[in-house]
Amino acid sequence: MWELQNKIIKTSNSTFILALLLILVGCGGEDFSPKPKGYNRIDLPTPQYQSLQEKHPFYFEYSTYSKILRDSSRTAMPHWLNIYYPQFQANVQLTYLPVNKDKKMLNNLLEDARTLIIKHQVKAESIEGGVIKTKKGLNVNVAELSGEVPTQFQFYVTDSTQHFFRGALYFRTATANDSLAPVINYIKKDMLHLLNTLEWRP
Repeated sequence: MWELQNKIIKTSNSTFILALLLILVGCGGEDFSPKPKGYNRIDLPTPQYQSLQEKHPFYFEYSTYSKILRDSSRTAMPHWLNIYYPQFQANVQLTYLPVNKDKKMLNNLLEDARTLIIKHQVKAESIEGGVIKTKKGLNVNVAELSGEVPTQFQFYVTDSTQHFFRGALYFRTATANDSLAPVINYIKKDMLHLLNTLEWRP
């Protein structure tokens, strides 16, 4: 009886040691260092653009993968538009107001545009702003926002006498901005193309 128990114990010990060796050998080549943060795979189409066909006091080119929709909000003005990307549930809100050489009105519009950027400071990790000159010679104020903010890119442009045009990128999804980073960068490029083709119309 004692001999039988002894054999069982020896067999159990041998099995345990063998299993432990297999685990150690199997894990020897593994790298347990933290993996860099990755993004979900998102297929991004090659950018293509089309001309704005509707009659507005402005003209631009926009992505063929988006749709121009009229702003249907209660406060919407006649030339307020949305560039909607169905594939990404993204929306670029465009607002336009005639200035009519009214300096006070222009100052109010500029102040409102700055306020709409600054109010995101609470959630934004960073806000980077600057002025870019477009191929058509327009000076555009742009702001790039990072972190869990509702808008990641905004701009406004004016000729100081007749036209004021503003845009902001929004997503109709709860997906975190880190995961949306490739799409955000993709649409930013589309917005820059829009700005480089922007012209005022009589």
